Amino acid sequence: MDRLQTSTNGTGSGTRLPESRASPRLLTNYNNPALMATKDHALQSDIAKMKADPDGSFKRADASFRSIIEKGGRFEPELDRYHLYVSYACPWATRTLIVRKLKGLEDIIPVTVVSPRMGAQGWPFANVDSFPDTDVDPLYNAEHVKDLYLKADPEYRGRFTVPVLWDKKTHMIVNNESSEIIRIFNTAFNHLVPSDKAALDYYPANLRAQIDELNAWIYPNINNGVYRAGFATSQEAYQKAVVEVFEGLDRAEKLLVGKDYLVGDKLTEADIRLWVTIIRFDPVYVGHFKCNFRTIRDGYPAIHKWMQKLYWNNPAFQSSTNFEHIKTHYYWSHPQINPTRVVPVGPIPNIRPL
Repeated sequence: MDRLQTSTNGTGSGTRLPESRASPRLLTNYNNPALMATKDHALQSDIAKMKADPDGSFKRADASFRSIIEKGGRFEPELDRYHLYVSYACPWATRTLIVRKLKGLEDIIPVTVVSPRMGAQGWPFANVDSFPDTDVDPLYNAEHVKDLYLKADPEYRGRFTVPVLWDKKTHMIVNNESSEIIRIFNTAFNHLVPSDKAALDYYPANLRAQIDELNAWIYPNINNGVYRAGFATSQEAYQKAVVEVFEGLDRAEKLLVGKDYLVGDKLTEADIRLWVTIIRFDPVYVGHFKCNFRTIRDGYPAIHKWMQKLYWNNPAFQSSTNFEHIKTHYYWSHPQINPTRVVPVGPIPNIRPL
């Protein structure tokens, strides 16, 4: 499998990531609750306790599990071996849901959806918070996503994020970096899906340089830019980030004038990666993250039409989008930004019809 990303969320290119190795001790202790209960994980699970940099800026930590699925490797592409944990609210997880659907992997990679109300213990399953369209963990009856991380590595020190691509055979996390999971889904299971699905390539060799170039500025300015604005704790850090968000949107608008896709006149991962932020922009980022120079629907006609067409014309995009989860998560889960946890009713509609 061709892994060209080297930095989190796909901003680097050109070097294959080394496959991580888990110690036998971690595999032996994966189901020992006593070990998991000996440490306080509040700083890892409670986003309200997240600390900004001294200048008030938000820096996203790199993903920690970066293995790949490939024939002949440690994680072989097999039926009934892998499981995907996601939140409908999370843009990074939505990337993986879209590609899973596009590639016809629904019967190969089952999915479990967590509640959008991420509290002090992190992302909960339905047995803890029975929010609509939320699932119980079918593998371990875990209460929170953090339980999976601590099964995989009781000494884990990072944040308990989604998506999680899980290996049922070794009880390990294969990968929790969405930009890499979507490339795993793009190619690793082609021998197990119908030929028409196998032929679909969202990171084609002839467009990779252009896709990588787009990803290199769309991720920091737009995808992560909205978080840099929203989680900033100083005026200076916020203003720097929000200006960069709209500089990125202005640039994307010019690219999409008269076009259905960002590159190559076909759907690629560049579209998928940008779309998950744009679909959340008016319902969440304008208000909650103070990205309020302009809305997408009234300020960016080309981006707006591109977003609408993908949502209304492609089931993979619409079925992966749950506005109730999206709005509830952001407005409920960030008490440092919205202490009342009141969730806005608007915008009405969440997305306009074509």
